Amino acid sequence: MTAGLVISAPASGVGKTTLTLALARACRDRGLSVQCFKSGPDYIDPAFHAVATGRASVNLDSWAMDEATLAALVRRGVDSDLVLAEGSMGLFDGVAARGRAGTGASADIAEMMGWPVLLVIDPSGQAQTAAAIAAGLRDFRKGVRLAGVVLNRVASPRHEDLVRRAMADADIAVFGALPRHAEIALPKRHLGLVQAEEQGEVGGLIAEAARFVTEHVDLDAILRSAAAWSPPEMSSTPSVTPPGQRIALARDAAFSFVYPHMCEAWRAAGAEIVPFSPLADEGPDAGADVCWLPGGYPELHAGRLAANTRFRRSLRAFAETKAVHGECGGYMALGTALTDAEGVRHEMVGLLGLETSFAKRRMHLGYRLAELAEPMPGHATGARLRGHEFHYSTILAQPDTALAVVRDATGAIVAETGSRRGRATGTFFHLIAEDR
Repeated sequence: MTAGLVISAPASGVGKTTLTLALARACRDRGLSVQCFKSGPDYIDPAFHAVATGRASVNLDSWAMDEATLAALVRRGVDSDLVLAEGSMGLFDGVAARGRAGTGASADIAEMMGWPVLLVIDPSGQAQTAAAIAAGLRDFRKGVRLAGVVLNRVASPRHEDLVRRAMADADIAVFGALPRHAEIALPKRHLGLVQAEEQGEVGGLIAEAARFVTEHVDLDAILRSAAAWSPPEMSSTPSVTPPGQRIALARDAAFSFVYPHMCEAWRAAGAEIVPFSPLADEGPDAGADVCWLPGGYPELHAGRLAANTRFRRSLRAFAETKAVHGECGGYMALGTALTDAEGVRHEMVGLLGLETSFAKRRMHLGYRLAELAEPMPGHATGARLRGHEFHYSTILAQPDTALAVVRDATGAIVAETGSRRGRATGTFFHLIAEDR
């Protein structure tokens, strides 16, 4: 029977991703089949999971997804030996107002699925207090079980001994202690880790992480702590409306933020996905009936996109008769211009009047609930969509018709409404699920 664990921590930046990848690869090296998941909205970590396990990883989001959708997604782990669900932020961190199945906290997934929590604790700058933090997390919410902890970035054997003694006094199992080891750090940029597909050395990094963790962690004890698990019964099958029957999907290093569960749902609904690369100066398949530009890093490739006249010309021609939609980075590319971090202004496709700048960065982050004031591909006026916004761009101009009334997780109105001009639409939020 499959066993499951949630890997979480008191906060972000403690080492959840590195430990998840290392454990996944170490277990795979033992001949076990490992299925990873990612709690919350994140495009980058699941791609690393796939490299470590050889199996596609998907997001589980208790705020945006209902229980039927979550149950359907976790069923992909039923034929594995071990499920590892990587948390986001701290264990109980979510939004103030409950969404479809929870607040978006990793603890929601742990309780819903019955998976114990393996905590990553960074005791830097403390010793016995680390045990107080772990005990507080263990006792904070009934229904969330603590399997034990792995200590990360331990300064010395004496430091480790102090923390271990305190954990033992609190009756908390310590499965291992990792000394500081910068060589396995994964490169980062402003939206998180550099994407797996951009790193030729990612396989070697994960292999080194697995070797290092195996040396310092009791892998057998961790496997014993994982709870035997069967996927929940589905009371209904979740349905998703694809944006078209044949979808031309931009897919390259500039446009890579596509949730795997969305593409799978589109295909399950009978749609065909035809990828193309704007960076390779390709245009959408003329036989497609809709074009979808996902988010990514167009700001890092703005000069190249501006110079790719075939891509821009063919996309404008496509939009004369068929719908085009962009999410976040794709939305920016559909606009008039994008100013990069150096202050250089680059002409974009021009299907929308949106003009954005990275010269003065400002973070926009949070869940979004949108009610469409105008139709967009796959969704009529009045449809309610749940998504997530995360970018650093500043709007310089947005002259087109507002696409939606957009609220954050508390119900407060958000200024970034998305826009529509002709057959082109765009949003700053990434679609996660329909709000039926």
